[in-house]
Amino acid sequence: MNKDILFSVILSVGLSCWAQPVMHLNPELGTLIDKSANGAKEAAHRWDQCEAFWESDMSMALDFDALSDSIKDFLISCDEKPYWAAIEPGCSWYCGGGLDTNTATSELPPSGLITYSAKNIHDLDLETAWIEGVPGFGIGEKVTYHFPPQNPRITEIIVVNGYVKSIEAWESNSRVKTLKMFLNGQPYAVLHLADSRREQHFTFKPLGYGQREDWKALEAKPWWEIAFEIVEVYPGKKYEDTAITEIYFDGIDVH
Repeated sequence: MNKDILFSVILSVGLSCWAQPVMHLNPELGTLIDKSANGAKEAAHRWDQCEAFWESDMSMALDFDALSDSIKDFLISCDEKPYWAAIEPGCSWYCGGGLDTNTATSELPPSGLITYSAKNIHDLDLETAWIEGVPGFGIGEKVTYHFPPQNPRITEIIVVNGYVKSIEAWESNSRVKTLKMFLNGQPYAVLHLADSRREQHFTFKPLGYGQREDWKALEAKPWWEIAFEIVEVYPGKKYEDTAITEIYFDGIDVH
């Protein structure tokens, strides 16, 4: 055997033995995203009622324990998160986390005032979605998140699969069946998504820079990236276009 060929074979075998194995992960299903235009109207009406209540004289001497159950339920509903919000209000991982930009290899052109851009996948708004923009199901299309080095580390990735702003939009458009995840350009995990309108949670060892004592040294480190590539889809009833409403994060280094 030619020495160069033999060396290549040995090198290839060595790399395959030492290569980091790619994880295959199934989600833990969370909250059902059961949204609709009518639901949004009802939420807006309820919020108007809440504002009117808090501005009334009745709220000035409020004894919660003395209220009827129906009034208590009404007041509790006033504290619910905004209708289209993906996360609860108040401090979360996003108090110190987030990212600078996210980009996609393609995006469906706008339809009037409705957009399908890459930024929609991380706006924490369940009414919007990223939809890839190539013919067919978008196999091989990617969305990439670009993180500054000081970004808090990520331990959980939450996916809201499909276009969940209504059951009609969700069924009409294709959803992702398999996402390939890349960390700094290298394959890291394969996420097997359910064909479900529930939040889908994936847990990881901390992703990002762990040496955080020297802040100036941390800021001088390179930016890092996570990318997600569409590998397989669940076909939509009406459109081949593949949609993802949200991919967002939770983690550490915030509190």
